[in-house]
Amino acid sequence: MMGLIEARLDEAYTVHRLYDPAQQSAIEANLSAIRAVATGGGTGLSSDWIEKLPALGVIAINGVGTDKVDLKLARGRNIDVTTTPGVLTDDVADTGMALLLAVLRHVVTGDAFVREGRWANGEGFPLGNSPKGKRIGILGLGQIGRALGRRAEAFGMEVRYWNRSPVADSDWTSCSTPVELAGDSDVLAVCIAANAGTQGIVDADVLAALGSKGILINVARGSVVNEDALLAALTSNTIAGAGLDVFMNEPKIREEFLTAPNTVLMPHQGSATLETRIAMGELVLANLAAHFAGEKPPTTVN
Repeated sequence: MMGLIEARLDEAYTVHRLYDPAQQSAIEANLSAIRAVATGGGTGLSSDWIEKLPALGVIAINGVGTDKVDLKLARGRNIDVTTTPGVLTDDVADTGMALLLAVLRHVVTGDAFVREGRWANGEGFPLGNSPKGKRIGILGLGQIGRALGRRAEAFGMEVRYWNRSPVADSDWTSCSTPVELAGDSDVLAVCIAANAGTQGIVDADVLAALGSKGILINVARGSVVNEDALLAALTSNTIAGAGLDVFMNEPKIREEFLTAPNTVLMPHQGSATLETRIAMGELVLANLAAHFAGEKPPTTVN
């Protein structure tokens, strides 16, 4: 978390940092006294650690991903799990649009083209594609999916979506399955929450339906995309390209992505702005403060 947030944690609490090898003995000595855990969405807290902390009452996640915490286990132990919803929505949606435009308009390859002197040498550069008039399919119409859809509309795109549960308050076209959504889209934007039910939901069938002119954008989690199928689709031109902010086993992602054609890769930076990271940290602090005051943390998800 941001340094100023870490400092405020230290002001208010006795803090043990699990990632610091020098603190391991102190943590082991204080397992029975630890009442709260602050963590990130990509790290979470393992079930083993939950079981090792008998006094644990809250797991405050600095992010919106809950796939690295067993929510049912936590609820069974009367442990509140909190996230930081809302404050990161716009930045993640912005990242989705940035990836979309970078792929359509060859931003990354264009940068290399200029730096390598190829423009100055008179080489031709391929035409890009305009987002205007394209169909974007939003896989998962939560807060981030809605925000990305609104941005896409501003660029002249037509929005359709698929959601695991019914959506009553949207005028956008609803599709009955992820495959149907992909088949009705020029760009498939993955915004769905990661859990056991969505693991690998973007599979070979979805990518085949997206087609040879289709673009995949993923700002959700790496686990919701079958990476074997995605890499095969990219290298065989089953789809036209991809903009990816998230991967399995990040940051040690599969080397095949480094040479995959027409891809733009980001190091999981969806919410990574100064403003949002401060706001996220403030919400983590608010959830912790509520717990220690004997109140229900405001953004409990389980």
